[in-house]
Amino acid sequence: MATFRFIALEKTLGRKVEQVKYPSNKVSDYFGSMTFNQSVMHEYLTEAAFRAVMEAVEMGESIDRKAVDQVASAMKAWAISKGATHYTHWFHPLTGSTAEKHDAFINPLSNGLALEHFQGNELVQQEPDASSFPSGGIRSTFEARGYTAWDPTSPAFILDNTLCIPTIFISYTGESLDYKTPLLKSVAALDSIASKICRYFDKNVTKVYPTLGWEQEYFLVDEALYAARPDLVLTGKTVFGHASAKDQQLSDHYFGTINDRALAFMQDLEIEVHKLGIPLKTRHNEVAPSQFECAPMFEEVNVAVDHNQLLMHMLEKVARKHHFKVLLHEKPYAGINGSGKHNNWSLATNTGVNLLSPGRTSKDNFRFVTVLANILMAIHDYEELLRASVASEGNDLRLGANEAPPAVISVFLGKQITEILDEIERMPVLKEINGHNGRHVIKNIPKIPEILLDNTDRNRTSPFAFTGNKFEFRAVGSTANTAKPMFVLNTIVAEQMNKFEQEVSNEIENGLPKDAAIFNVVKRYIKASKNIRFEGNSYSAEWLKEAEKRGLSNNRNTPDALPAFISKKSIGLFEKHNVMTRTELLARYEIKLEKYIKKIQIEARVLGDLAVNHILPTAIQYQNRLIENAKGLQEVLDSKTYVQLSRNQLNTIKEISEHVSSIKEGVVEMVEARKKANVIADYAQKAVAYRDTVLPCFDVIRGHVDKLELLVDDNLWPLPKYRELLFIK
Repeated sequence: MATFRFIALEKTLGRKVEQVKYPSNKVSDYFGSMTFNQSVMHEYLTEAAFRAVMEAVEMGESIDRKAVDQVASAMKAWAISKGATHYTHWFHPLTGSTAEKHDAFINPLSNGLALEHFQGNELVQQEPDASSFPSGGIRSTFEARGYTAWDPTSPAFILDNTLCIPTIFISYTGESLDYKTPLLKSVAALDSIASKICRYFDKNVTKVYPTLGWEQEYFLVDEALYAARPDLVLTGKTVFGHASAKDQQLSDHYFGTINDRALAFMQDLEIEVHKLGIPLKTRHNEVAPSQFECAPMFEEVNVAVDHNQLLMHMLEKVARKHHFKVLLHEKPYAGINGSGKHNNWSLATNTGVNLLSPGRTSKDNFRFVTVLANILMAIHDYEELLRASVASEGNDLRLGANEAPPAVISVFLGKQITEILDEIERMPVLKEINGHNGRHVIKNIPKIPEILLDNTDRNRTSPFAFTGNKFEFRAVGSTANTAKPMFVLNTIVAEQMNKFEQEVSNEIENGLPKDAAIFNVVKRYIKASKNIRFEGNSYSAEWLKEAEKRGLSNNRNTPDALPAFISKKSIGLFEKHNVMTRTELLARYEIKLEKYIKKIQIEARVLGDLAVNHILPTAIQYQNRLIENAKGLQEVLDSKTYVQLSRNQLNTIKEISEHVSSIKEGVVEMVEARKKANVIADYAQKAVAYRDTVLPCFDVIRGHVDKLELLVDDNLWPLPKYRELLFIK
């Protein structure tokens, strides 16, 4: 029965390290070589067409049809020169992954020959079948029409001889069916108001855009061991598995020397993603065995989101070459750290300023404190919505598990920034100005040290931590399409800045100079948002009690968290800023609930199958072996000796029987709970039923299976064990 497991183990022992061949000694020689970037466009486009694309990218201007045709012709010529034979509109449907439909460049001629063909209309818009993508009721199954539309702000790229064109995806009736559309709308909403706020301090600011530098965590496991674990294949995680005697408790894997096989994989990955223009810079071992992390330099948020989706695809693609499988599930192994995706978010201007970097002048510091106060207020007012943006079945297993931030959203600023805000809070409200144009107000803003990156220690327990010149949103799950938390964050900050602009205008109308008006509103925000700030250990039970006293939500699981997305407050927020409509929000709510239900449903089926068809027969087989052995002892030994020698065997037989019986009962209970949940029509009620009646069965069944793993002969156990899965050979 366990043959497959041992064959898998034998395969891992024979693995050779794949030799990595670099295209050049310098990464800069091939970086971006497979992207239709500005350099390529400058080479292939006329000056007018190039300028039209740049105006679309930088200022959101539409591109006229003549320029579009030139871009399409240039893309085709460049792509064919790189070996491309097909093109596709590459988009982010609500499945969470990416999607593409390939079309060949060739167009047959009447004489039996063919020509490569690609025009502006094929670049700008396509019509993939939308019927089978999640729509949350926006589209009926029989209504197949949907549209993809070119996003010129994200460069096209070539993958597997196919020209991939980043696009949005909308329904026939105009609703967004993807993650990119609301992200782009949130960027526009934030730019509109943030630029206006920045002009309080610098008249040259015409554009503000969010930036993102993500950190992607993942596990590697040998492909043979992966194939021998049906639970990993079907759910991305292990449903059974007793803890290894040694896993992460010595912290010897974290930042340790990278295993040769893993390093070869990383090097190969970096070559391929660098060709695609992904500025991957960092690689290292993470806390758990066989867990790793990679991170790029920051980019404009839309491009960064596209690059993260592309990286997750490339992780899996390159892993196959090295006989690995990549596990992106937030919690593939029980009892050790799971994986997240840390989102380092900031705001930048067309003048080259990072708005979350304290400056060298009082004026710069005044601007920094103003932006900071608005962000704090936004998180304070919409903490439940921000929590909902990272809700998923996998992330529920990770958040608050002494390895990741809790479900309570709070902001960490560090001692230095906290002291500055406290000092501002203590300063008096300004009713008049003694000085030219109120400039002394700016001078009174406390000086912030110039060594920006070290003005605070890092707080790994905080879900939203200031880290010197950016905020690190640590609660995002490793499988997530990071567009969702980013468009939520962009939108709530845009809303808050709109309120700020109105309040400052009211103060000015009441006779205060601009700087005094800004200062008074900032001071109010610092005080009003104080409950969201926490400088201590967010893992502690004390903080959870304190958070409750402060009125902060603690939505520990997805069914509790998701309703924040469809509250009257949230619907009003997204509709006001033209990011999403009520229909789109309700659809996404339904899709997320359905996905939560189906994930648990699949896991329940896998768990039941493995328990009944793999674990129980193995346990009974070993039990029968013990019984036969006991009978044999009875035949050859005197009764006294037999009693002494067989006592332990009989106890083991009894213990196995108890676990077998409990597993059978647990599976029956789980199946019955699932049947009852499945007849519930309302998705919210069904999700709660799965959470409350099906999920609890998992731990009960697993507890007995994991005990059997320690009792049953290792040669019989059918599944690769944690000690085998976690350590790369």
